Amino acid sequence: MSDTVTTHQAAEDSRNDTIRIWLNGKIVPKSEALVSVFDSGFMLGDGVWEGLRLYNGVWAFADEHLDRLFEAAKAIDLDIGMSQPEVHQALVDTQIANNMETDAHARLMVTRGVKTRPFQHPSLSQQGPTVAIIVEHSTPRIPRPISLATVPHIRGLPMTQDPKLNSHSKLNCVLACIAAEKAGADEGLMLDVHGFVNTTNACNFFIVRKGEVWTSTGDYCMNGITRAKVIDLCRLNGIPVFEKNYSLVETYGADEAFLTGTFGAQTPVGQIDGRRIGDGALGPVTQKIQSLYKDLIARTTT
Repeated sequence: MSDTVTTHQAAEDSRNDTIRIWLNGKIVPKSEALVSVFDSGFMLGDGVWEGLRLYNGVWAFADEHLDRLFEAAKAIDLDIGMSQPEVHQALVDTQIANNMETDAHARLMVTRGVKTRPFQHPSLSQQGPTVAIIVEHSTPRIPRPISLATVPHIRGLPMTQDPKLNSHSKLNCVLACIAAEKAGADEGLMLDVHGFVNTTNACNFFIVRKGEVWTSTGDYCMNGITRAKVIDLCRLNGIPVFEKNYSLVETYGADEAFLTGTFGAQTPVGQIDGRRIGDGALGPVTQKIQSLYKDLIARTTT
């Protein structure tokens, strides 16, 4: 579709032309932040990453994001070569080097590093990890509710590519996004291995039915930080919330739908597979959750 939008669509900001990037212990100009073609991340997608958002000088929920990063690194037997406080300090140093205070987004990436030969075996990565932190001035500009199309691609099984890993290997999600665009939608709605509604190619997914908030069981989707915050906020504020199996039939009949993610927080969904959800606009329960989340951000970053 010609007016496709994404859940990571941001206002143009010329300051990003001259950002400085943290790369293997040095903060360098964007033009000098170069990685070898022999790097494991480039060659194989062998690495993990985190996205974080800056509010009022504070990286929101940084401890939880870094916990997830280090857990993923351990799971793939990757030694980051830095402690968690050192990674956090590198993030702050990069923020300061770019004179950022709020409305900024970070992508923190760790790969197994440069390989001695261009083959798969991890023992060929002998120079230590590659660690990079990209920070950008980033204000979300999502002009309308997102449209979704159900795609044939599913998120990985735990015994293949566990969806709990925020890995550099994102081809299945890229293909899901392409399929959705070919169908005239913005992003892809992905089912789980049993055919129940699961997640999108980029975000966690929720629906609202008769005042109840539903999301997937969490077994086959990314363990999103924002997803967890929304579930907690619902429970604390008397909004019924359920992690459960549900079908496309129940999804099409929802009163509201929304996505969660670090960048866009809560993004309304107006259409799925050509069917309008509710009245196609931001619904009252989603709006209430957005307000609760903004209050949470204010409490934890000021």
